[in-house]
Amino acid sequence: MSKIKTNPEVKSVFSSYPTQVEKKILNLRRLIIETANEIDVITSIEETLRWREPSYISKYGSTIRIDWKDKTPNQYAIYFKCTSKLVPTFKLLFNNTFSYEGTRAIIFRLEDVIPETELKKCIRAALLYHKVKHLPDLGIS
Repeated sequence: MSKIKTNPEVKSVFSSYPTQVEKKILNLRRLIIETANEIDVITSIEETLRWREPSYISKYGSTIRIDWKDKTPNQYAIYFKCTSKLVPTFKLLFNNTFSYEGTRAIIFRLEDVIPETELKKCIRAALLYHKVKHLPDLGIS
């Protein structure tokens, strides 16, 4: 079980979202924490703010951020480091399972049902990125 070190300011960001959005973002948070708990080598995860967005960092991973923006009110996203191989690899492996924003994000519409199994594979790759980045499929398949 991973220990979560939480910055108290994260909660205020969650509560600043419209109610429907907050539920969606908290679901992404649940998936990130659940996935971290399923990985033996991850003993802790930090929940903090990066660019005023809830962010998750593990010792072996690349930062994962989640957010909703006023300028695109019908969507929310999970963000990955744009210079990593994460999103390009997700595009190769999961193709039309997700919608993407360049090399930095998986985008969800508010009405989307999230394909949790596939998203957790993406989250796992990000949480373990420094251990798997040398693998062609980041250890996903």
